[in-house]
Amino acid sequence: MSLKHQITEAMKDAMRARDKGRLGAIRLILADIKRVEVDERIEVDDTRVLAILDKMTKQRKDSITQFAAAGRTDLVDQEELELAVISGFMPAPLSASEITAVIESTLVELGTRSAKDMGRIMATLKPRLQGRADMSQVSRELKGLLGN
Repeated sequence: MSLKHQITEAMKDAMRARDKGRLGAIRLILADIKRVEVDERIEVDDTRVLAILDKMTKQRKDSITQFAAAGRTDLVDQEELELAVISGFMPAPLSASEITAVIESTLVELGTRSAKDMGRIMATLKPRLQGRADMSQVSRELKGLLGN
């Protein structure tokens, strides 16, 4: 079952349970997916859905920080609810050692350890780690392994 289908089924379950908070968050997810499909005239696959969810997660974390600084606890609560729902569709995050292992295996696979190949290495790592690791953390780890 595709991730998009799982999200649609979760929306139906939230409707049946009359869970307005969860339903609203799921509708936001589906609206973002639909926006990408219409704008780019494509049918999104699981990889693209994960990228959309990852972007939404980052947006919610940023909003929570800003609302907390402004003392808007009502908005913080709403964003945290949405973040929890979005996170429920994301794959389990990898540990630091698992991330390092994926980076190491990618370096061996590509046969490179040069900092000038950073872009090519990151392009290979992104689909493998999308939604399972913070890509800025992956970039920092890679720079450390490459000696930057």
